[in-house]
Amino acid sequence: MTSSNKWKREEEVAINAVLRASLTTSQVFQQLVASSSMTKSDKSPVTVGDFSAQAIVNSILAREFPDDAIVGEEDADDLRSEVEDKQQLKRKVLQLANEGLTRDVEGQNTLSKTLEEEEVLKAIDRGNHAGGIKGRMWTLDPIDGTKGFLRGGQYAVCLGLIVDGKVELGVMGCPNLPVDKAAAKPKEGDFDEVKKRTDLGVIFVAKRGQGAFQRSLTDPTLRPISLRDISAASLASASFCESVESGHSSHGTNSRIAQLLGITAPSVRMDSQAKYASVSRGDGDIYLRLPVGDGSYIEKIWDHAAGSLLLEEAGGTVSDIRGRPLDFGLGRTLTANKGVVAAHKAVHAKVIEAVAKALEEEGRGHL
Repeated sequence: MTSSNKWKREEEVAINAVLRASLTTSQVFQQLVASSSMTKSDKSPVTVGDFSAQAIVNSILAREFPDDAIVGEEDADDLRSEVEDKQQLKRKVLQLANEGLTRDVEGQNTLSKTLEEEEVLKAIDRGNHAGGIKGRMWTLDPIDGTKGFLRGGQYAVCLGLIVDGKVELGVMGCPNLPVDKAAAKPKEGDFDEVKKRTDLGVIFVAKRGQGAFQRSLTDPTLRPISLRDISAASLASASFCESVESGHSSHGTNSRIAQLLGITAPSVRMDSQAKYASVSRGDGDIYLRLPVGDGSYIEKIWDHAAGSLLLEEAGGTVSDIRGRPLDFGLGRTLTANKGVVAAHKAVHAKVIEAVAKALEEEGRGHL
């Protein structure tokens, strides 16, 4: 564990929850997503994985911290439907959630009994908190990177503890990311490679003021990570880490920013908060999630809480496109912010300047 006892219990519980949820989503991935008989446009495996992971995490949080609120992405309304396919979905979620909660995981507490149907549904619904500036709350994205999950790429289970509007703890599971940052990532869509490799699956952990760490899904040893050492003078050797989907971040604007900074290396593209994790351990240097179109989209807190703290504790600065800190105390969304810019603290200001210039050139300087 990390050196300080502050948030130690929360850290232990969060690692247990994210580890179990990650193992369950990986199981869903192996059994459903990687199945050659599955229609890739079918979102049902994601739904199964989302609900199961949220039930696991919320059940553990409810057991250990019954007074804590949770801001989650899912609710159980669909699972209460009497339609037969929804009933089948509910039965599968109930099975997977209980398997995840009771499976033998070295060094982690398990449930002594399985949960009943209504207990699982109530656990999922615990994620309905509205957020806010006061008190303790957890924020969860059970499968961040839906399309990456379906494509056989990167996705993440993301859990953050927010206290009085500030992220204090972040734990993130990336089941398809190599433990060794130097190892090649699986080729997206190569399901056989993902199923065969034994070096995949990382849990990332960060506590405010105490550094950033990673461990594998099987070895509880936490090892420190940090951003690649970079300065304004060596910025040209940097690389971007950006979303696969152009609808999530403006690739064209990113290219212009790279040009302004003298960066020629190809961008590393992946889904989910795995981008935060990759930059945090030096696999990529700058994470850009710039507004697309009129900039009306508002980021959700669960998409950035865990990852932003991880990157900050690894030596970076995370802000919106104007250099303002992300404000997690305004509800379920980052209503005070536009976009996200994350980079080593030594070059962050330089990146912000380039972002402003590129947006001004596009006539979007008002964003």
